Amino acid sequence: MADLDELRGLVCAFRDEREWAQFHSLRNLIVSLNLEAGELLELTQWKSDDEIAALPSDLYGREALEDECADVLLYLLLIADRAGIDLEAATRAKLAKNAAKYPVERFRGSRRKYDAPE
Repeated sequence: MADLDELRGLVCAFRDEREWAQFHSLRNLIVSLNLEAGELLELTQWKSDDEIAALPSDLYGREALEDECADVLLYLLLIADRAGIDLEAATRAKLAKNAAKYPVERFRGSRRKYDAPE
């Protein structure tokens, strides 16, 4: 399995071969990420929970789900590249912050937000 840095390199090479970096301002990349996330969300529109749960086992549904997830990741990698963010380090740091906000003993099985009253 490729690591994030290897994937980022592949995505940037694809971009650079086409001379698309000129269009990839941080603003444009963030907008594009949200548009792709909207396309991922669109796969669930007007569907029941059971239909959504069945997407991965349906040939067309799985391909659509894979494509939209990949598009979201592609833009996230480009955003991180443009902003100089180490996604692995940022993810580890965020997990540590979340662990402090949501200690297991207080939040196991709970959907409460960390600052909501108990």
